Amino acid sequence: MPHEVLFTPVQLGSIALPNRIVMAPLTRCRADANHVPTDIMADYYAQRAGAGLIIAEATMAMEGNSAFGGREPGLYSAAQVAGWKKVTDAVHARGGRILAQLWHGGRACHSLLNAGAQPVAPSPLRIENDETHTPQGKKPYEVPRELRDDELPGIVAGFARAAENAKAAGFDGVEVHGANGYLLDEFLRDGSNHRTAPYGGPIANRARLLLEVVDAVVGVWGRDRVGVRISPLNSYNFMLDSDPVALTRHVASELNARGIAFLDLMRGDFFGVQQGDVVTPARAAFKGSLLVGMGFGPEEAEQTVQSGTAAAIVFGHHFISNPDLPARVRAGVPLVEPDSKTFYSPGPRGYTDYPVMGAV
Repeated sequence: MPHEVLFTPVQLGSIALPNRIVMAPLTRCRADANHVPTDIMADYYAQRAGAGLIIAEATMAMEGNSAFGGREPGLYSAAQVAGWKKVTDAVHARGGRILAQLWHGGRACHSLLNAGAQPVAPSPLRIENDETHTPQGKKPYEVPRELRDDELPGIVAGFARAAENAKAAGFDGVEVHGANGYLLDEFLRDGSNHRTAPYGGPIANRARLLLEVVDAVVGVWGRDRVGVRISPLNSYNFMLDSDPVALTRHVASELNARGIAFLDLMRGDFFGVQQGDVVTPARAAFKGSLLVGMGFGPEEAEQTVQSGTAAAIVFGHHFISNPDLPARVRAGVPLVEPDSKTFYSPGPRGYTDYPVMGAV
């Protein structure tokens, strides 16, 4: 059988995976205007239930932090919980496992998406190299308001409430989104965090908010159903860090001490601005289940698991266009490439209309 190791079971804390092909959290903007998951989202995730694990798309932990055209889902209202319950029920009916990814958009938000509210961040530094989609068309990112230290407990509490809502919605656990230039990552990296103590300066201070959020979420779910995603190299959303290896080592060590179910590491940079090896220091510092993603094909994925570097591999864009990705990998057939023009567009085109292998 091709890629035999990828089809061995693995345990992430209390979450049992039948294979080691994990679906990455992928923003698709199919929620409604109130950030409620829609029926088509239940269809989409159910189609992909053959993944060893689905990590659902970035989901707003708190109201007023939209960063994706106003159509990303939330987990702060009863209607959103009910919408997600349809999704988790559909995935479970197909024998799958699904986690919620809890997220705060930070400075990537825009006032036109959030009833005039100014974005917030660790420091008043805006995203300079891109524009965002708003109801009035593409607009430059705004200069965010610097969060006060006394506001941060409210952020932590918001993540904890979202974790409770994720449990009510029937998820199998949660992943804390500490990656890709959103709020928790903005605190982690010194290119976006120019604060002084207690939440700025040395790495230990910059990691404080992420770890406080993790501790609060573990308090809801237990450590065996909580994971964390980080992207120390990724320059997406105008992000940089002066020492991503040291940052990786510190965060991985702190998460290891907490005994969480897994660390989800994005190993590279979408744009190639920052390069380096963050997998080795993460593997050395984190003794639990390490998930690694970005740019893997089946062959490299097999080798990475076989070597013991990773417990499982996270696949992103290929899950968009191959709903039956594990079956295709097992059969050794070519993978379909996705249509990027439909990543964030409404409706089923490029979302639920990719065929499974037998229907091609």
